[in-house]
Amino acid sequence: MNNPAYPTIAENERKFNWQFLFNELKPKGKWLTPFNIISLPIMLLGLALIVLRFWKGLGAVTNLTQEIPWGLWIGFDVVTGVAFAGGAYVVTFMVYILNMKKYHSIVRVTVLNGFLAYAFYTGALLIDLGRPWNVVNPIIGNNYGTSSVMFLVAWHFLLYMLAELFEFSPAIAEWLGAKRAHKILSGMTIGAVILGITLSTLHQSGLGALFLMAKDKIYPLWYSEFIPILFLVSSIFAGLSMVIFEGSISNKVFFNQISEKNHKAHNSIIHGLSKICAVTMFAYFFLQFLVFIHDKNWNYLNTPMGYWFLVELIGFVFIPMMMFFYSHRSGNIFMIKFAAVLTMIGVILNRLNVSVIGFRWDAPVHYIPSWMEIVVTMAVIFTEIWIFRWVVNRMPVLSESPTWAKENNH
Repeated sequence: MNNPAYPTIAENERKFNWQFLFNELKPKGKWLTPFNIISLPIMLLGLALIVLRFWKGLGAVTNLTQEIPWGLWIGFDVVTGVAFAGGAYVVTFMVYILNMKKYHSIVRVTVLNGFLAYAFYTGALLIDLGRPWNVVNPIIGNNYGTSSVMFLVAWHFLLYMLAELFEFSPAIAEWLGAKRAHKILSGMTIGAVILGITLSTLHQSGLGALFLMAKDKIYPLWYSEFIPILFLVSSIFAGLSMVIFEGSISNKVFFNQISEKNHKAHNSIIHGLSKICAVTMFAYFFLQFLVFIHDKNWNYLNTPMGYWFLVELIGFVFIPMMMFFYSHRSGNIFMIKFAAVLTMIGVILNRLNVSVIGFRWDAPVHYIPSWMEIVVTMAVIFTEIWIFRWVVNRMPVLSESPTWAKENNH
């Protein structure tokens, strides 16, 4: 019989867990950093604008109309953001399916980045929806039907987030010291990876398929029946460019958490990723050329939109592609990083050209995002970075797993 004067073992464990979680919520490191000083006011202003959006409606915050219902929050936060999250399915495919152990050290951070991207861009989607409580409709097929692209994209989106959460869950178990849960979750990793890769490839192309229904609304240079394939291929080098960019920053910001072995492997990993970027960008550039010839769009080139199309394709696809090829042969790491930044800009331009700039280009009044839309977008991105930093500083994402976890994996 337990003495009420003394706490039971279960009570002690529960107290320890709550105390542990409370301590983990406390900030670590310096507060007055340049990033915090810049990001905190924007996040607070963004929160106030989100409250205003739900209180007064979309019209109080955005420049969206019935004619142009998709703006910056969809074109950048969702359509572009999902492309940058593509690094997760590419890297997990390389490590778990192709058994390329060289890239194993970046799996967790890439999956975490992908999961947070999907989670926050889902939030951005809810902000953009006029009636966000109806978001369940495409999932259950109501109003759209189970044969619609929206139904498929909604399920791909939902299931892929769950798959990425399962892929990352062993790191959470290690953080909590849950040895039994870790063993079970580690055993599910391969299944989650296979499901995630399948869903992500379908989702990347499915997102492009949404625009197939807007043929008369998208400028001809950016519309074709091959948009789903182009979206899928571009997500490969978009995701890997983000991995190179984010990995280069993390390697400096979280320097103390990364082992000496992984520090030394950093340049080799970037070097390998640059080759994959170069090859996939060549495939994308060649596909774009074939689509251009097939659709006979020559007469559109000698126009302002045609010049803009050439800037996108030559300046931000062909040139960084050649830089990736050259830097891979010469081993120029700085050029690889610069090419990755150019590639990311090119992906942003392409997705915005399809969904915003080239969408209803012939409308008498063109859509330009309001300053409030831009602030909310920045607030979403900064909040994601804050969560990413919090997780990396507490969980074994870049740092080595505890000994017992390594034994469980074997």
